Amino acid sequence: MEKTIHQGRNVKRFREMLGMKQEALALELGDDWNQRKISLLEQKEEIEDPLLKQIADVLKVPAEAIKNFDEEAAINVIGNSYHDNSTSNVNYHCTFNPIDKIVELYEKLVASEKEKVELLQKLLEK
Repeated sequence: MEKTIHQGRNVKRFREMLGMKQEALALELGDDWNQRKISLLEQKEEIEDPLLKQIADVLKVPAEAIKNFDEEAAINVIGNSYHDNSTSNVNYHCTFNPIDKIVELYEKLVASEKEKVELLQKLLEK
């Protein structure tokens, strides 16, 4: 039996991974969108290509990622690539500067907060 990929559910997964609410996605998609319409969209098994492209652009992910993401396959890859062998030769030493990673994370958080402020300003202007 061929497994179908539920594109609406994938939109929801990517939206949630990005910490975006349905209302924010609706706002980014335009005036004729609202939270209820996003909720209905996330229930659709297949989404039309032009709309899927528009959503992918807002979420900043490739449309192909939404079309092809399969949670079961991702879990299988993770499960099959992790082995708890205490005799394995694994290097646990950092190959990067942890401070650089903290600064990078901080910069991403600041950028995210700036985006939220801009969205709120857009909402207040309307």
